[in-house]
Amino acid sequence: MRIISEKDRRQIEKILGGMKDPVKLIHFTRETECDTCDETRALLEELAAISDNLSLEVIAFDAANEFGVDKVPATVIERADGQRLRFYGIPAGYEFASLLDAIVLVSKGDSELAPESRTLLASVRDPLHLEVLVTPTCPYCPRAVRLAYQLALENPNITADAVEIGEFPSLGQQYRVMGVPKTMINGRDGIDGALPESAFVPMLLLSTREGVA
Repeated sequence: MRIISEKDRRQIEKILGGMKDPVKLIHFTRETECDTCDETRALLEELAAISDNLSLEVIAFDAANEFGVDKVPATVIERADGQRLRFYGIPAGYEFASLLDAIVLVSKGDSELAPESRTLLASVRDPLHLEVLVTPTCPYCPRAVRLAYQLALENPNITADAVEIGEFPSLGQQYRVMGVPKTMINGRDGIDGALPESAFVPMLLLSTREGVA
C-alpha cells in the first residue's frame, strides 16, 4: 500500500520542480528499538522516486557517526558540496512540508535570508547547534524548522536539526518541553515559538553572547 497518494504526488512534483541541484536523502535506521524506521524508509523511497534530482541511501545506525546522527530514525538532507540538514523522526503531518522545504532549500544552496540577518550571522565563529522540537500536528513548527535550516545553510558553524519530540520522549523530559515549536541552543536553554526572522536572529545571537546557550 502506497503512503503518498496520487494527488499528493502531483503536488510534490510541483514543489520539487523548484530544485536546482541534486540532493541525497540519507536514511539512518536499525532493525530493533525503532518503531517508525520502516515507515520512514518506505516514505522516503516513494519520495525519492518522484524526482530525478532526488536520491536515497539507507545506512545502518552504527555507521552514522560521521554524519553527526545520534538517534533513529534520522534523515540527512545533503548536497554534493557537503551541506547537510538533519531531521529526526518520521516526517509526517505538517513536518512532511518541512522535509520538502528543506530539500528545495538545500538544492538551491542559498539560505534566502534577509541581508540584515546574513550580516549578523557572519559574526558566529563558534559551533552553534540548533534543535527545533516539533510534532506532526503543530501548524507553526514548519516555520521554525525552516528558519533554523536557513541559519545552518548561511553559516557553516551552525548545525540544525528538527526533532519530532513524540518519538524521543526522554529528550522532551530533558529539555522540559511544555509546547512546540521550541528551539534549543547548544543543548541548553531555548527559544519558544515560531518567531519571525527579524526577531529570532538577534535573540539567538544575544543568548549566545550572554552564555545562555
